[in-house]
Amino acid sequence: MSNNDQKPFQIGDIIMDNRVVLAPMAGICNSAFRLTVKEFGAGLVYAEMISDKALNIRNKKTLDMLYIDERENPMTLQIFGGDKENLVEAAKFVDKNTTADIIDINMGCPVNKIIKCEAGAKWLLDPNKIYEMVSAVVDAVDKPVSVKMRIGWDDERVFAVENAQAAERAGAAAIAMHGRTRVQMYEGKANWDVLAEVKKNINIPFIANGDVETPADAKRILEHTKADAVMIGRAALGNPWMMYQTVKYLESGELMPEPSVREKMDVCLLHFERLKALKGEKVAVREMRKHASWYLKGIRGNGKIRNAINLAETEQELRALLNNVVEERDEDELVLA
Repeated sequence: MSNNDQKPFQIGDIIMDNRVVLAPMAGICNSAFRLTVKEFGAGLVYAEMISDKALNIRNKKTLDMLYIDERENPMTLQIFGGDKENLVEAAKFVDKNTTADIIDINMGCPVNKIIKCEAGAKWLLDPNKIYEMVSAVVDAVDKPVSVKMRIGWDDERVFAVENAQAAERAGAAAIAMHGRTRVQMYEGKANWDVLAEVKKNINIPFIANGDVETPADAKRILEHTKADAVMIGRAALGNPWMMYQTVKYLESGELMPEPSVREKMDVCLLHFERLKALKGEKVAVREMRKHASWYLKGIRGNGKIRNAINLAETEQELRALLNNVVEERDEDELVLA
């Protein structure tokens, strides 16, 4: 075990149980999802990004996004914006009115809607703006401030090291970096070499992100980049076991078994229960459709059941469909036995 494996992963004065982190994913990382992933062993979970302007006008839907279950901590709330005054005001509100442990600034979101607000990945073009914005937020709040960014805008403008150093100089307590450019969106390959270069050139905790699909990938990215922690995004969709498996694999090299169909459906229904408590039955059923299809991934004959789930309108329908998956698979196993 290297020294890197032995030192605790810490951001400011917040110490994590391990070095496995859930990425912030828009439209996904609400409290119901975060808690489910947390219970499978994630050392730190990020909330989905929240608009500074919507927060500052106390938009009801946005305020609801601030809900944190105490069992999630330590956790990070992420805000985005392009205007310094708005960002600082939103950060102050999060600082004083939530139980988040860390405030994260989004500098990685590649979608046009966010770029047009001069927010997200737009910052990657200007290290001076990064310094100015991060230092203003750091000065205004008591909680540690972290930054989530990409390696650059496009292949010609990869200012990863300069941008990370600007955030560090401004007082950021940690940096998470996705190994793709803004132009790549979620396509192509993540560049772990650039992530390794960034880690070499900063002194604050560094979280590596991009193309981590298996526990073995997590170990490889940590070894390749010398990062302090690994961030997992899409590989955790419908698969919170990925966190548990990764923690165990990093600790002992042991690869834990895949869950059974029954375990998958039980956790899917637990996730739904939490979503229902958070948003009510109607919205929860609608939102659970995409999650259910992720939980069903890898189960034989899942196309037909996914189509049926996409038409489900009530809790009763959803439960019946998911329980049916278990019963059919149990019968298959009895036949095989």
